[in-house]
Amino acid sequence: MRTDLIRKTALTAAGLAFTGGAIVGPITAAYAAEAKPASQTQSDRKPSGERQLGVRYEAQPNFYYCGPAAARNALSVQGKDISVDAMAKEMGTTEAGTNSINDITPVLNKETGKNDAYRSVEISTPDADAKQTDKLRADIVRTVDDGRAVVANIAGTSTDTDGAIHSYEGGHYISVVGYRDGGETVKIADSANPNTASYEVTVEHLADWIATRGYATS
Repeated sequence: MRTDLIRKTALTAAGLAFTGGAIVGPITAAYAAEAKPASQTQSDRKPSGERQLGVRYEAQPNFYYCGPAAARNALSVQGKDISVDAMAKEMGTTEAGTNSINDITPVLNKETGKNDAYRSVEISTPDADAKQTDKLRADIVRTVDDGRAVVANIAGTSTDTDGAIHSYEGGHYISVVGYRDGGETVKIADSANPNTASYEVTVEHLADWIATRGYATS
């Protein structure tokens, strides 16, 4: 396993700091902000290169289930409702987190029902370059247009389009469930905290957030 490029995610409480405080205990509430009814899980085409998928959002139940929760939220756009415990078992998730995106991609493929629905892509450098950012943009647009969400392994701190700070120094997993402006801005479903369940970041910021790790895409 390429843990040198897609580093192990040891998601600790210290790595779950964000605007408004840090998570100090398990999150058990499901939050449906901006989510659509289960019958409306297909993507909506919007003008000016926009598309957003209908997510049946659910927060992660503990500090180390971000990988299974991100996969669960991603699969919800396909109308699937899968136990995070079952996925955690398949991913080998422990209190140290889920090792890498390479442990999530096979589960996404299995639950999607196609062996080649998803593949793992690495951004191996400390900062994403223009070519890597362009590829991420194209991958997100294609995957969302196919009615699927991208799952990304991130680390560090980033700022969303509203100026809010999201910090995961220990590592984290998120789902990318939409885009606008042709993919210049992307929509995030974040299982860490239902109060910040949904926000947007530029694709450049997302690429740097993924740097040294990877993402699962069509």
